[in-house]
Amino acid sequence: MLGSVLTSLGIFAMRMLAFLPLRLIRGLGHLLGLFLHAFVGSRRHVVHTNLALCFPELSDAARRQLARQTFIYFAQAWLDRAWLWHAPLSWVRRRLNVTGAVNELQGNAPTVIFAPHFVGIDAGWAALALQVPRLSTTIYTDQSNKGVDRWILQGRQRFGNLRLFGRADGVKPIVGALRAGQPLYLLADMNFGLEESVFVPFFGVQAATVPSLSRFARLGRAKVLAALAHMTDRGYELRLTAAWPDFPSGDAVADTARMNACLEQYIAEWPAQYYWVHKRFKTRPEGEPSVY
Repeated sequence: MLGSVLTSLGIFAMRMLAFLPLRLIRGLGHLLGLFLHAFVGSRRHVVHTNLALCFPELSDAARRQLARQTFIYFAQAWLDRAWLWHAPLSWVRRRLNVTGAVNELQGNAPTVIFAPHFVGIDAGWAALALQVPRLSTTIYTDQSNKGVDRWILQGRQRFGNLRLFGRADGVKPIVGALRAGQPLYLLADMNFGLEESVFVPFFGVQAATVPSLSRFARLGRAKVLAALAHMTDRGYELRLTAAWPDFPSGDAVADTARMNACLEQYIAEWPAQYYWVHKRFKTRPEGEPSVY
């Protein structure tokens, strides 16, 4: 009962927050990020471990600064969901910008959109839905808190043009939609455990990575491009890349390694905006100890 009340109060607060100036929301996010960095020690440890593994060339001081900024961006992006999902659409449109190879989404060619876990990933989807009038699909994982789950689903479906598949739906309907010309917005850079993954390098460290980008591109006979959402002072920019040449190659492991190599280049542009709070290296090759 108490959990339900707190969830309702939190969502109400986000609805009210939506009407504040963006600069004020970002300022609150900055303070929240500093608070989380200071007091959520377990997650701070995860971030510091990830950064130490991926950026060993940086000094300890530089990694601490990067970790602190990661928490700030994470908190700002979370509070930005207030205006993203509750502010007037005219406000949302002004704060979202799509650049790059927008022409890749014209027509009905089967397309898989690789959407890395930058903090602006929800804003990136909203920008795509608002500016590219084409029905797309994505795969959704249910949240344990049912109130939060309903809120997130409503927010992500606010802009239309989105069809959500659960993991329990299986591959067949997703591939069918892909072949029918509905782009698949795919978040393929997470650790989902040993059974669903292959080990490929990520910043020189073996990382359990789902080969879903290669798999869906092959099954859907689809081209692949990346959608890179990053935070700006005015909102968010979603940059679309050109379609990747010779992808998929027919070798899922090689394709997944190539995906991670591309991701490393993308992260280099906005290193503090990547989702380092995730235990990216939780699953280890046989015989290797936990890094966390």
